[in-house]
Amino acid sequence: MLFAGTGIFLFLVDQVQKIISMIESLASSANVNSMYIKTILKIIGIAYIAEFSAQISKDAGLGSMASKVELAGKILILALAVPILTALVETIITMIPSN
Repeated sequence: MLFAGTGIFLFLVDQVQKIISMIESLASSANVNSMYIKTILKIIGIAYIAEFSAQISKDAGLGSMASKVELAGKILILALAVPILTALVETIITMIPSN
């Protein structure tokens, strides 16, 4: 099962690259900061890799290891999202009129 999952994953890498290129071109035409796009793509990558790893662990009968992999993925995603959340909060604060 591991080989089948890995084979499917490798087969889809080309499609994922096309999607990433499309997202980057849309972001550049919309004048979105590339740092935000790269961070979001990293977050998506971590989510997929963590899910894939957790499923492999579950298939191997290691349910507790799968839950730890999922937790690690969530913590990494949160750590990467902090700068984006900070920028969002700062933008909202600047939009609120001061008295």
